[in-house]
Amino acid sequence: MNIIEFENVNIGYDYRYLVLKNINLIIKEGEHWVILGANGSGKSTLLKLISNDLYPNTHYTFKKKIFEQDTWDIFDLKKQLGIVTNDIQNDFVYNARFATGFEIIRSGLFASLGKLQHHIYTKEQNEKTQNIIDYLEIDDLKEKKASQMSTGQLRKCLIARALIHEPKALLLDEPTTGLDIKAQKDFIQLIKKLTQKLSIIIITHHLDEIIEEISHVALIAKNCIYKQGLKEELITSENISDVFDISVEIEQKKGTYSISKIKED
Repeated sequence: MNIIEFENVNIGYDYRYLVLKNINLIIKEGEHWVILGANGSGKSTLLKLISNDLYPNTHYTFKKKIFEQDTWDIFDLKKQLGIVTNDIQNDFVYNARFATGFEIIRSGLFASLGKLQHHIYTKEQNEKTQNIIDYLEIDDLKEKKASQMSTGQLRKCLIARALIHEPKALLLDEPTTGLDIKAQKDFIQLIKKLTQKLSIIIITHHLDEIIEEISHVALIAKNCIYKQGLKEELITSENISDVFDISVEIEQKKGTYSISKIKED
């Protein structure tokens, strides 16, 4: 099954100014992807296209299928595609700061910010929530309030929340942003664990989020998907220099990548 199938997708404020143009992208179930681009390249717009929060410019003929369907109810889609973004995290930080870890995770059942007064949960739903907590080994966060959690702890709860409907894929927006070195390491280990369970799609500008388990990469540059394909073929000094508009040398160690040198003009 194709998770994502985009063909000639364009999006912008009007047909004269396109934020993204001629987007062609196929992501298959079982693959793990990183979509890599500089700040301002259109990554957030692409994320919203995938999540159905934005729609293509209809001035152009296009194909846009997610899980091989042309149209989705957004709540039904999020049962198939778990989504964790910084916007969702900020919603909990500012609007549900007293929700406990357990309530945050369970709230994914109603797509709400924590437990609302009229929500009634079944024994099975509570057990399912606990099973996810056990799987991710975050029992220490169950009674902790969002306001008391670190950035990394809250993000783990949001990952768990996204898993509540047992989605086929998980879409992560710059998942290690704002984490210290230890929290970043812990979170990468969590993502590695999740790759054994479902497809992972990471949208980022961080090379160090391209973990060993990632199989494919799409590079965004010049308002389009510049290149896409196997990670080993695309993560080169030349391609990364083009994407970030700066001359760099890329180093690979044990399946991970980093910038070893920034070249002077």
